[in-house]
Order: sequence, then C-alpha cells, then structure tokens
Amino acid sequence: MTAPTLPGLEPAPTPVAPRPGSRAARMALPRSVDVLKEIAAEYGVCVRPLAMRRTDLATGLTEVIDLPCGATREDKCGPCAKKNRRLRQAQIREGWHRDDEPLPPPEPATEEQKALVLLRGHLEFSRDEASRASQWDEVADLDEAIREVEEAITAEGLRGRIAPPHSTGDEDQDDEDTGRRRKRSTRRRQDAPDLPRRKVERRTVGKTYTAPDGSTYRPSMWLTLTLDSYGPVRPDGTPLNPDRYDYRRAAWDAVHFPRLLDRFWQNLRRCEGWNVQYAGCVEPQRRLAPHAHFAIRGTIPRDVLRTVAAATYHQVWWPSVDVQRYTVDRLPVWDEQASTWVDPDTCAPLSTWTEALDAIDENPDAEPVHVVRFGSQVDARGVMPGTEDAERTIRYVTKYITKHTGDVHKATSGRQRAHMDRLWQELQLTPCTDRCANWLLYGVQPRKAHAKLNPGRCKGKVHQRDTLGIGGRRILISRDWSGKTLSDHKHDVRAWVRALLGVSVGLDGVDDQGATVEPVRHAWELARPDDPDVPAMAHRLLRSISERARWRSELLAAKDRAAQLSEAGSTAGADGTTGERL
Repeated sequence: MTAPTLPGLEPAPTPVAPRPGSRAARMALPRSVDVLKEIAAEYGVCVRPLAMRRTDLATGLTEVIDLPCGATREDKCGPCAKKNRRLRQAQIREGWHRDDEPLPPPEPATEEQKALVLLRGHLEFSRDEASRASQWDEVADLDEAIREVEEAITAEGLRGRIAPPHSTGDEDQDDEDTGRRRKRSTRRRQDAPDLPRRKVERRTVGKTYTAPDGSTYRPSMWLTLTLDSYGPVRPDGTPLNPDRYDYRRAAWDAVHFPRLLDRFWQNLRRCEGWNVQYAGCVEPQRRLAPHAHFAIRGTIPRDVLRTVAAATYHQVWWPSVDVQRYTVDRLPVWDEQASTWVDPDTCAPLSTWTEALDAIDENPDAEPVHVVRFGSQVDARGVMPGTEDAERTIRYVTKYITKHTGDVHKATSGRQRAHMDRLWQELQLTPCTDRCANWLLYGVQPRKAHAKLNPGRCKGKVHQRDTLGIGGRRILISRDWSGKTLSDHKHDVRAWVRALLGVSVGLDGVDDQGATVEPVRHAWELARPDDPDVPAMAHRLLRSISERARWRSELLAAKDRAAQLSEAGSTAGADGTTGERL
C-alpha cells in the first residue's frame, strides 16, 4: 500500500529525456570546437599559436610554421602555461639541494685579451692628454679608436664594459634628470633592531651535517614571509570593520613589497656571511595582501630568519601624499606654452619632481613618506632532498603562477567583492613610480612630465584589478640558483628528448650545443590570419594534435626500450648473462 502524499508535497517527477531532434537534445550534444580545444590541451598543443612564415633565402621556398604563444596564464593558453609551470618546477628542483657550486669561476684571461685591454689603456691616456690640450679633433679620433677597440674586446670574449663611455657635453640633458645621485643616511632606524654584518663568502652551498652513524646529509629550507596586519579580518579575509581597515597602508605595502624582499635577502646574506640562494613566488593571501614562499638552499636557524625579518624595512623617500589637492573631477591642466602642469584656478605651476626632492633634502627633520615592514608571522621549516615533502613543496610554491593575482582567491560573496573594490580604488590613487601620473593629484609633477598624463588612470600594472598591487615579477629566483636561465632549462628538455630518441640534431643547421653549423638561410616574418597561405585555425590545431600524438607515441616507445635495456643490464650483472635476446 502506498503512503498518502500531502497536497503540495508530491515527489519530483522523473526527468524525461529530451525528444530526439528537439532543441534541448541538440544543445545537450558536446560542441566540436570545445572537444578540439580539450584534446589540444590534453596533448599539450598551444590553442592560439602564432603563424610564422619562413622563407628559404637560397631557394625562395616559403612555408607557414606554427609557434607556441608562450603564455604564462591559464586564461590565455592552458598548455603553454602548464609547460611554463613545469619548467619553473624543474628549475627550482635542480637548484634547491645542490651540493656543488652551480657556476664555475671565470677562466683566466688570454694574452690577446690582456693586450687589447692594455691598448685600451694607452688610448685612454692619449685621450686625457689631448683633452687637457683642448685638441678636440684628436679627441674625436681617439674616441672612434676606443670604440673599435672595445668592440674587439667584446668579440674576443670578455664580459662587460671596460669603462663607461665619455660624455661629450653636447647631448641634450633633461632638466629633471641631472644625473646627480641623491644620498640618504645609511644609519638604521631607532625602531629597528641592529644586525651583525659579516663579509659575505663566495659560496652558495649550505652546511653539511653528520649523523651518529657517520652518514652525511645536507637539508634545505622552505620560508614564507608576510606583511603586517592592517586590521582584524574574518576567516574569509575580509575586515571586521572596513572603515577602520588601513587600505592606504595596504596599497603602499603592496606596491613596494619587491623592494622589501630585496632588502631581506641583502640583510640575510650580510648576517649569515654567505651568498644565500633562493627561488620562490609572490602571491596574495586571502586578505589580498602579498606574501612570498621561498625555497632556500641550505639551512639557517629560525631565530636568525625571524630576527632578520623583524629588522628589515624599506623607506620610501618620495614627496608627501598626506593631502590630496586635486580629484579626478578637478585636475591640473597642461600649459602648452610653458610645457608644465599648472593649477586650474591660479594657473601657478606645480612643483617639479626635482624641486619636491630638494625640499626633502633641505629639511633636516624630513621623514620618509612610507616605511614597509614584514609582519610577525615567519614560517620556516627544513626539507630533506629526494623526499615527497620536497616535491609537494615545489608544487605548492608554483601552484598559482599560472593565474592572475586577482584570480587566486575568487570573490564569492558581496563582502569579499567590496573588500577587493576598496583595495583597488586605493591602488588607483597610489603613486607607483616617480613617473606615475597620480603625483598630479598631490600637487607634484612627476619625473619627465608630459601632456598625456592621466591622473587616476595610470597604466602601470600595480593599478590594475588583475594584479592588486603586485605589478612586478611574481617568480623570484636568485642569480646563482641553478646557474641557468629558463631558456637553458628548455634546451635541457630538448636535449633529453633528442638523446632518448637517438636524434643528434634537433633543428636544421643547429647542433646539440646550439651552435650554428651553417650560415643563416631562413628569413622569418609574422603571417596574417587572412593570408591565403595560412590555413584555418582548426586545420592547424588538428595537424598539431596529430603531430604531437605521434611524438608522444615515439617518446613512450623510447622510454620502454630504455627501461628494457636497463633491466637487461641489471639482469646481466646479476647472473652473468649478456642479455643478447634484446
């Protein structure tokens, strides 16, 4: 017997399949374009390749070749962004637990290089004598000879420049850029603790520890640095009281956070006495304040890390921004005759950037307009090489590098969207550099001011909603981390694939070391999408997917052969057989 049902509480009807041929049935079918892009992403094919036309200079034959776009964001191209993330992970993995120096010392100079440098010294001596005697024609000839010698020095294989170029005094110099470097006091602030300063050794490898059983191990570290608090927040990152939350300081801290990180590594190296190496990523917290995760080679006591973080600060010596003299609705105007910005009411010219900084230098009681500091939360722990913890940490450090800063924490509530809007509005009015148009809002002309400045709408990255103040590089890797650039790591991947497949030359005219073995015979140019020789995008994607599928099959087959050979070799070493069956 079926239980009676109350009126209004009838069970939901069983869903009925749409009628074949109806609009609902057609809309339920997957789109072929979406399936094509899904398969392209599965095989790692760029979904928005660049069509490049390559012309053979010897035969005149032209062909269109697709090059990956190289995007680093998933919203632009997922396959290219994932490839970049894997390269960054390989770069961090290779340099994290090294037990040797990544870069060898420079080779000694050859006799030819020394002779060129000596000749450069003779020319400098002769130029000084001619300049003292006001023999300007001879000075010009010597300058030309110096230029040729410096080109020969570069061609001989010396890095860098021997000496800076001579100023002739005839170049037009900007009045706002006199070349004079402003000196600030290097005395530490009274509210910051002092740090010991040691001479930094030329080593990048950390300390080696010896276990009781006599084995040695060399652990490394993982470090997280955060900014200070701007007010109490909820678990979702929004402030408890938005009116009392310090959005101004949050915006200034976000803009100058890269400088604070640079100061931290300088202080840490001077305090520890060796060239500490790091690799990490900058990303926003849930409260939208930036913080940084770093992998550190070697170990450093946690107390030292916390002390250095507490003693690190960055002072911003810019003009005062306490009073906003103008608004977006009432802005200064550009005077064409005087080539300067003036007050809209009095037509008085605004202070130039040089005048504003001179006023700071002349004031003995001047204070920096802003001071950036770290917060009290410093998370540091040790990581052993070759463990799952190390791989998990590498994935954690690079998990957000394929996303925009504003997309890391999606706003799912009105309170979170309002918090993001308030921070973004404050960033729109915060000066980002000495050339930012927002300085006009505070009555100061930025450096190298011009008529096209638009206060409140500066195009700097820190003012965009997608960055939330993090406008610089989000991936921070020290120079001696792995001794390689990202292009070098790409070359290593290609070399590994070519070695596995048994291919000695990867590109026409280029050997395994990347050196050109024949003159350049191709000319490249960007092809337009509407050119008659450029196939449709769908045709190009289908062709690339097929090519990548064949490559993957060949690579998997080569891996299987290598595994079988390795297994056969181990079997031969165990039972004395030769493994000739393979």
